[in-house]
Amino acid sequence: MTVETRNLTETVEPSRVRQMWHLLEPLHAVLYYAPEAFEEAAALGYDVNERWPSYFAWRAAPLGPVGAGPVASAFYSFSRETVGRYVPGVWATAAPEAVLAARLRAVDRTYRALLGDEAVEGPELAEAAALARRAAEAAGTAGRPLAAANAALPWPEAPHLVLWQAATILREHRGDGHLAALLAAGLDPAESLVSFAAVGAAAETTFASRGWPPAEWTAARDRLAARGLLHPNGTATDAGRALRTEVEHRTDLLATTPWSTLGPAPTARLAELLGAPWLAIIGSGLLPSENTLGIGKV
Repeated sequence: MTVETRNLTETVEPSRVRQMWHLLEPLHAVLYYAPEAFEEAAALGYDVNERWPSYFAWRAAPLGPVGAGPVASAFYSFSRETVGRYVPGVWATAAPEAVLAARLRAVDRTYRALLGDEAVEGPELAEAAALARRAAEAAGTAGRPLAAANAALPWPEAPHLVLWQAATILREHRGDGHLAALLAAGLDPAESLVSFAAVGAAAETTFASRGWPPAEWTAARDRLAARGLLHPNGTATDAGRALRTEVEHRTDLLATTPWSTLGPAPTARLAELLGAPWLAIIGSGLLPSENTLGIGKV
């Protein structure tokens, strides 16, 4: 256990760290599903008949005009073939700088549509934004490329945009740490999905969006079975479940720095303040009920 992790678990429980992820993730992820975001993407010239052109543009823009290799590495769970269908082509449609400006416009419009102008401009959201920013600014970014890229962006002025940017930094900080946990567990990109499906995090069809061909999915399943992690029917063995539990636990530990720095009481206050926007976004029906992150299942 690292010094960072040891210090954090003394002040913030992993269950609280996981709760903060569950509360903040919808605030970030609504960008990928909101009609206002698709309208902004269409204005940039992206095909919005499917969500992937704008998804890759929105999420990868902080990295700059990079190619498929770095994006596939940072996103991890997508097949390289899937990433290559969109990257670097998305930068021929709009430069990353234009995408970054458009995604803030998209968040502004989306939050106003879902939360209402009164809430967006109210004191509770401003308080939540200030607390979330403090947590995000405490998120170490060494070895965390997506967190670092988002943390390097200038902070917007409007509190609701500050809240979204903080949520984005914190979720990418957690995600980068999750990849470290997967690597430590010896799970390559395809194996990470197969093993997650095997413990019931989501149906295999949900993971099909990551674009792994059936042959590669089967090969990953065979590799995991050879390690004693899967039964012949594709469900996890006890060892497989234990490995995934360890991955999730390590991910929580690696995500504790921001919350330990913020402190237990301010973190609890932020959790309270996030309740209303979380309910509004979840209640909108924009987000899928089952997701590749396993929220609500693990």
